[in-house]
Amino acid sequence: MEKKKKGLIVIFTGEGKGKTTAALGVALRASGHNMNTLMIEFMKEEGRSGEQKVCPTLLKKIDIYPFGMGFVFRGDDPRPHMEIIENAWLFMEEMLSKKKYQILILDELSVALSLGLFPVDNVINFLIMKDDALHVIITGRDAPPELIKIADIVTEMKEVKHIFKEGVAATLGLDY
Repeated sequence: MEKKKKGLIVIFTGEGKGKTTAALGVALRASGHNMNTLMIEFMKEEGRSGEQKVCPTLLKKIDIYPFGMGFVFRGDDPRPHMEIIENAWLFMEEMLSKKKYQILILDELSVALSLGLFPVDNVINFLIMKDDALHVIITGRDAPPELIKIADIVTEMKEVKHIFKEGVAATLGLDY
């Protein structure tokens, strides 16, 4: 007997590069099948990442919304970050209510969760109650064990070598 198809929960995590890139690859592939993707960027400032600037005709099936203030450093007041993440979450819920999307990418959500900027339980409850047809991709380092447990697919990006270790700054187009 074949299992009923359902929307998958996919996590791209780990210390290595390529988590957001992998999620965008899925969105690009899905667009070729006439599927719509909603991407919420939790930690990325507007106008900073290349995917936010892609030609609109290429992105006609992929909607990207950045909600972030950049890196959070030790000693920073977390409240502004928490507020913008809460706003992003509410915006995501509103957009999903339109029933337009088959794929949801929650970019860098794992980072926000691991920093305590948003409750893991809210995400777990959302994933348990989500529309059965919706595929959800969560990216970011340090994915919480609770998310890994309920995910259908988890890929850990492992850094083998990176030029950052030699003091080279992030590379435009490759890293952001």
